[in-house]
Amino acid sequence: MEHSNWLQAALVYLGAAVIAVPLAKRFGLGSIIGYLAAGIAIGPFGLGLVSDTQSILHIAEFGVVLMLFLIGLELEPPRLWALRRPIFGWGTAQLLGCAVALAGVGVMLGAPGPMALIAALGLALSSTAVALQVMQERHLLPTPGGQAGFAILLFQDVAAIPILAIIPLLGTRVQSGGQPWLEAAKAVAVIVGIIVVGRLLLRHALRWIARSRSTEIFTAASLALVVGIASLMQAVGLSMALGAFLGGVLLAESEYKRELETDVEPFKGLLLGLFFMAVGMSMDFDALWADWALVLGLLAGFLVLKGAVLWALATAVKVPLAERPVLVLLLAQGGEFAFVVFQQAEAAQILSPRHSVLLVGTVALSMLVTPLLLVAVDRFVLPRFARLAQAASAGSAHALAEPQEAPVIIAGFGRYGQVVGRLLYANGLKATVLDHDAEQVELLRKFGFRVHYGDATRLDLLRLAGAAHARVLVLAIDDVEQSLRLAEVVREHFPQVKLVARARNVQHYYALRDRGVDLIERETLDAALMSGRSVLTELGWHPHHARKMAQRFRRHLVEQVERMHPHHRDEEALVSMAKQGRQQLEELFAQERETLSSQRERGWDGA
Repeated sequence: MEHSNWLQAALVYLGAAVIAVPLAKRFGLGSIIGYLAAGIAIGPFGLGLVSDTQSILHIAEFGVVLMLFLIGLELEPPRLWALRRPIFGWGTAQLLGCAVALAGVGVMLGAPGPMALIAALGLALSSTAVALQVMQERHLLPTPGGQAGFAILLFQDVAAIPILAIIPLLGTRVQSGGQPWLEAAKAVAVIVGIIVVGRLLLRHALRWIARSRSTEIFTAASLALVVGIASLMQAVGLSMALGAFLGGVLLAESEYKRELETDVEPFKGLLLGLFFMAVGMSMDFDALWADWALVLGLLAGFLVLKGAVLWALATAVKVPLAERPVLVLLLAQGGEFAFVVFQQAEAAQILSPRHSVLLVGTVALSMLVTPLLLVAVDRFVLPRFARLAQAASAGSAHALAEPQEAPVIIAGFGRYGQVVGRLLYANGLKATVLDHDAEQVELLRKFGFRVHYGDATRLDLLRLAGAAHARVLVLAIDDVEQSLRLAEVVREHFPQVKLVARARNVQHYYALRDRGVDLIERETLDAALMSGRSVLTELGWHPHHARKMAQRFRRHLVEQVERMHPHHRDEEALVSMAKQGRQQLEELFAQERETLSSQRERGWDGA
């Protein structure tokens, strides 16, 4: 296929992904396996539909850059502090233990020091995407093994940054014996500059862009931010992924964090999928077949070495025996970052093209065989520990838990939502707040509210805000159409969430009821009734009588609106019922006035 014919190329990539990924997930193999298989199928060693794999691999690398940006966004200091011991304790032990074991074997086999080090560090990493997906599907994250795996994977994601950063330094030393300390000083200077400028300007720039209230412009700004920082890092010879990670960390506590995540996530998913396809296309099966014995030896050797270190670590941190096989297998496989490590190591001439092909092929094969090994573990290993697994599940409540989202989400934090939020806050309850007004978000954060900038009607933003685990969502959006759309999204995707809504008027009330919302308050009703009570009091009514009449009037209106709801699309029926209701109300109040008059004549003032 000609490189210039990008339209046909895009059709081939998308078509292959659309076919292979659903099939892979249908058989429980995961989306990454589907992307790799799609790449192999359309690549030079498959159907030959794509030949220029290196060009597409360079483009697809940006998926890894976006992935690092999102990882940086998740690393809030409070979360890191809560998980500090498992992350930096277990994570460090796993990475160093596996790297030392693998590098030691490499040196024993005659590999040069830098080559053995980089190869060992790349092979020591695991696939975050595959492991977390399997643990979520198997509901393992709340268990001790799942929490240990989560901590190790999080540390690996962070550790991938310095691993990528040291490759140019080792490569400089290998190529020209240059000045690695000068290169390191330059890297530190650029990183410090990005941090300082980012702290001073990034949030202000995003606030200015958010005021435009243009979703597509904010999306463009999100991508421009990542591309700009990555380009700056690349211009000085550092990793683009490192720059993206720094940008994410700088915005981890920003009010725009959730909106940035939802804007970048679709591009990350597509480009990361393209990256895996490119890896599949670039696998040199001729070279792998020529050294098939060496490839199988590498595959078996690094899986066994990593598995032994991981089993020892799982024993030391007291992961239940029934959970260890799956945990060890998921973390023993190679990871997506290894592809980037080996590719950059080849560019820095630390690895030869032959060694890079062998290592990339070995990692890809490990990811391909892991689902098959999981099937074998499920069938032959786990049944022997069924009782232990049940006991571990019962005791999982004591496991270290990732910080949970608040049980209440408030969508819209204007004059209505603020009152609800302040009431909850005064009673010791915290809520996750979503609002699309940049100035309002900035102001409320100064008062200590946890407010995030974003469009609450977006499904991906609701998921990130914790709607899957929330109990109540307060629908306080000013715009009627947006509030109705949000009600539909929540009812469809989060049926366990109880909606508490405000209605701008009766028509809005009926539309909310049509969407299954039953806890609705009309925003001006109570305020108007309070004013009416004040008018009656100023005209000489006793406060008790005024309050009583207002309460009865409110009850009558609420009951009447609810009775009229089934007929709200029939204008003739509505008019008839409204006239009937007004007549009943007049009769009711006439009786009340007669009762009050007789009470006054008897000298009772109602106090």
